Amino acid sequence: MFQRLFDHEAPQLQLQRVDVVGGDALPDLDGVDGLLVSGSRYDAFDPAPWIGAVASLLRDAYTRNVPTVGICFGHQLIAHALGGRVERASGGWGVGVHQAELTGHGRQTLTPAAPFALIHSHQDQVLELPPGGRVLASASHVPIAALQVGSLLGFQGHPEFRPAYAAALMDVRRDRIPAEVRERAHASLGGPTQHREVAHWIADHLAGTGP
Repeated sequence: MFQRLFDHEAPQLQLQRVDVVGGDALPDLDGVDGLLVSGSRYDAFDPAPWIGAVASLLRDAYTRNVPTVGICFGHQLIAHALGGRVERASGGWGVGVHQAELTGHGRQTLTPAAPFALIHSHQDQVLELPPGGRVLASASHVPIAALQVGSLLGFQGHPEFRPAYAAALMDVRRDRIPAEVRERAHASLGGPTQHREVAHWIADHLAGTGP
C-alpha cells in the first residue's frame, strides 16, 4: 500500500520492504537514507522479540539523526521506544476518517500548514510523549495524532489506506468493534482525506528536506 501511495505521490522514493515479522533482518542504518515503520496488528508494548529489535533500531535512528516515519503502530513504537507511554485508548477503537488540527509546532513544521483528515484504525494510542517529543497534531479521539522527537516523525492515521480496505478491516473485526462505532466509521469513509498531502510530508522528511 505504501508503494502504491508513493508511486503516485513521491515516485522519487525507492522503498525496500523488510518483513520483520516474517524473520527478515533489520536494515543497517549505514545502508539506508531513512526508515518507515508501518502499522501492525501487534501492540507497541507487546514483548515479542522482533518488536524489541525494531524499538532498538528506532533508538539508534534517533541517536544518529536518521530520518524516520512511523504510521499507527510505528507512531506508537517511536513513543514507546524513546520513553513515552502507549496504552489502550480509554475511548475505545478509533476507526474511520478523523480530522486532526495542527498545533503551533505542527504549523511551523508541516507545510502547507492545514488540518488534515486520514483513515484511522487503532485500539491503542500514545498517551505521553517521550522526552523531547512535540505534538504536531491533535484529534478529538486521539490527542497525540502526530508527533516529532528528533529526526523521528509519527502519524496515528493511515495515509496508505483506501476506504474499501478500511471497511473490510472493520468487518473482519466486527466482533471486537461495537456496531455503532463501525456504523459511524463506515459512513465517514465517503469523506475526503488529505492522504496525498501527508504522503508529501513523509517523502520530504525521508529525503531530508522536510521536518
